[in-house]
Amino acid sequence: MLYRKLGKTGLDVPVMALGCAALGGSYGPVTAGHAAATIQKAFDLGIHYLDTAPLYGKTQSEINVGKALAGVPRDRYLLSSKVGRYDYADHDFSYDRVKRGLEESLARLGTDYLDVCILHDIEFVPIEQVVNEGYRAVCDARREGKVRFIGASGLPIAIFPAILGRVELDLVITYANYTLQNTSVEAMFPLFAEKGVGVVNASPLALGLLTQKGPRDWHLGSEELKARCREAAQFCASKGVDIADLGMQFAMAEPRIHATLTGAGSPEEVERNAKCAGVEPDWDLVRQVQAILAPVRDRHWTAGRPEYNR
Repeated sequence: MLYRKLGKTGLDVPVMALGCAALGGSYGPVTAGHAAATIQKAFDLGIHYLDTAPLYGKTQSEINVGKALAGVPRDRYLLSSKVGRYDYADHDFSYDRVKRGLEESLARLGTDYLDVCILHDIEFVPIEQVVNEGYRAVCDARREGKVRFIGASGLPIAIFPAILGRVELDLVITYANYTLQNTSVEAMFPLFAEKGVGVVNASPLALGLLTQKGPRDWHLGSEELKARCREAAQFCASKGVDIADLGMQFAMAEPRIHATLTGAGSPEEVERNAKCAGVEPDWDLVRQVQAILAPVRDRHWTAGRPEYNR
C-alpha cells in the first residue's frame, strides 16, 4: 500500500481509505461479522484509515465498526466519523447537537476519541451556524481530548473557500469531484496547499455513475450525465477494462489527493479495490474515456443552499 502525508497533520495515510457506509447496510444487509471480516481484510492490506458517520445506515455503520474494532489496539488504526448530519433531511450544526452527536458516536464506536472529526455536508445550513456553533463544539471536544483533527465535507466545491476563509481546518473531504468525469476540485488545490489542509477524495466513481452496473435509482445526476457515463463504461468494457478500476486508478494517481475513500461491503471488494492503489492508469484510455464524457465534464447535481450552487 502506498502512503502519503495528510496535509499538516503529520499522519501517514494510505492512498486508499475504507469508507464504511456499506458496512451499515446502506447498499444491502450486512451482519456485524461480515463488517468485521471486511475491516480485517483492510488491515491485512495496510489500509488502517476508516471513515464512517451517523448518517450511514442510521448509525448502524458506527455500531458495526465499533464491534469490529473491539479489542483492536487503538494505535493500529485511524478512525474518522462525522457530526452535523444525522439523516438525509436532518442537518443540525448547533453547538449542543454537535457535542451530543459526538458523544453518541464515540459510544457506538467504543472509543474515547476520534482521530478525525468531520463537519458533515456543511452546504445545507448557513455558514454562520457551522462556524459559530458546530466548529466551536468540535474545537471544545478537541481540547477535551475527544478529537485529534478537524475537517469539513460536502459536494459543492464553493463550500471550501467559504469555510477555510473563516476557520482553520486540518483536512477536507470532497466527494464526486475528482473522477474521470469531474475534476472540478482541482480549482481548489491551490487554496488547500496554501492552508496546508489534507485532501481526502470520496466517491471516485461518482456514487456509482462510473461503474458497469451504473448508479442506483436514487442517484440525482441528470439523464444526460447517466447516459454519457453508461457509454463510457461500455467503451471500457469493449477494451476489456472495468471502468471502476480505471476510475480508482485515476483518482489515486493524483499526488495532491492524500487519500481516496472507497466504500466496500465485503473482504473481496476491499481486495479488488486495493489492487488499484499505486497502479498507473492507462492514460491513453483515460483520454478516450474523458472524450466520451466531455459533453458532461465537471457537471454534478445540486446540493444544499443556493449560494453554493451558482
